[in-house]
Amino acid sequence: MKKNLLICFCLLSISIFSQDNEAPISPIEDRNELKINGLFLILGAVELDYQYLINDESGIGVDILVAFDDENLDVNYYVSPYYRQYFGKKYASGFFVEAFGMLNSVNDYTYDNSYDPATDSYYYGGGYEEDIIDFALGIGTGVKLLTKRGFVVEIDLGIGRNLFKNDRDFTIIGKGGINLGYRF
Repeated sequence: MKKNLLICFCLLSISIFSQDNEAPISPIEDRNELKINGLFLILGAVELDYQYLINDESGIGVDILVAFDDENLDVNYYVSPYYRQYFGKKYASGFFVEAFGMLNSVNDYTYDNSYDPATDSYYYGGGYEEDIIDFALGIGTGVKLLTKRGFVVEIDLGIGRNLFKNDRDFTIIGKGGINLGYRF
């Protein structure tokens, strides 16, 4: 009997000490990001970006831009939802590609110019401004850098095509910038 108890005690001791001392499970990664586009602030617009990270390789988000300076930008506003795929080693960072949609509003200036063959002269009439609202689909790319404390720096560039008002000058539309923010 003593022999059996000794064998059981030895086997139990071996099984307890042979288990790996695993590192504690880390908390769930921060999945929210809030950023502001520093480049558009210089150009005369405020662009805010919210992104939810689905997993370590992808995220969805929305960019919202409102212009306050008409001299540098023809865009009045846009709302642009997007999906991103990341190719970096860290959680949702590094090089990425994105697909986006964009509801946008631009100012279009039209001038009434005509030619009068009787007088062989051109008539340069007055112009008018029109607010055009359109929807674009596009793709983009960029890189996201992340510090250990959650500070985010992102450089991105995208190009899209407006789908409806193709008779105007704003068939191709772009987005991009230098975004600074925080992951929480």
